[in-house]
Amino acid sequence: MKLDNVLAGYTPGLRGQDGLALAMLLTGQAHAHLTVAIIQPPARAVPGPARAEQSAWRAYLKEQAEATLTQARELAGPEADYWIHTHRGSGRGLVELARKRDADVVVIGSAGGGGRSRISVGSTADQLLHSSSVPVLLAPRGYGDKPPAAVDRITVAYRRSPGCDAALRDAAVVAVRLGVPLRLVTLVIRKTRRARIEEEMLAGLREQATADLGAAAQGQPEQLSVEVELLEGRNVTQALAATSWLPGEMIICASSDTGPLRRVFLGDTSLKIVRASTCPVMMLPRRP
Repeated sequence: MKLDNVLAGYTPGLRGQDGLALAMLLTGQAHAHLTVAIIQPPARAVPGPARAEQSAWRAYLKEQAEATLTQARELAGPEADYWIHTHRGSGRGLVELARKRDADVVVIGSAGGGGRSRISVGSTADQLLHSSSVPVLLAPRGYGDKPPAAVDRITVAYRRSPGCDAALRDAAVVAVRLGVPLRLVTLVIRKTRRARIEEEMLAGLREQATADLGAAAQGQPEQLSVEVELLEGRNVTQALAATSWLPGEMIICASSDTGPLRRVFLGDTSLKIVRASTCPVMMLPRRP
């Protein structure tokens, strides 16, 4: 996985600031190039007398996009590239622009309405998380208010499978590029009330997960500091709360093994991790 070109989708307000703050943090630490994109809706062709209204609407869209770009420039500075791209769907527009600009990752903020320090998946994220051919990085709500000084650690949500093993290789490349340690965590979800047979199954699951984590950690580059941890809880939110998270933590998840090749495809567990996480989450496309 490369980290040379980062594409940030920007909108006015806190959501755009959260995503842009994360994109700037990533590009600064990876010494990468930043492109900031505004996705605007198309002005539909209207026949007859309504053409004058269409012209006014087109001028309004252009004016709004330029004003948004001015806001982004004030935040990101003159070294970034700035693009206005037209598409009916903001997420699909970012997918299209990422392909044209040869982006290595797309960064956006959380949709409105979610809790602070949480990620809410809106229509833009939903389109990206089911069709992007490059990794998608989501910033929690409020991330731009006081972003960390640097990315401190990469945590991979790991469960032995071809998809997770491929994602782990990509995550190791990212960790080396950013100069941070790598942590592998496996989530074990248990019920509140447990019968003896379930306890035996959980014990076997813990033993297997521990062995899988150890084997995965041993296969990493020598220059990379790697730690492993088993997180247990009655649900994903409780399991993630069972450990400590650094201010500059980033979670990396693999796409579902049932999704299309070379596309991001959000599975049920990954969606729960995205919604429960208090730090940025990167979803990787499914590799062949």
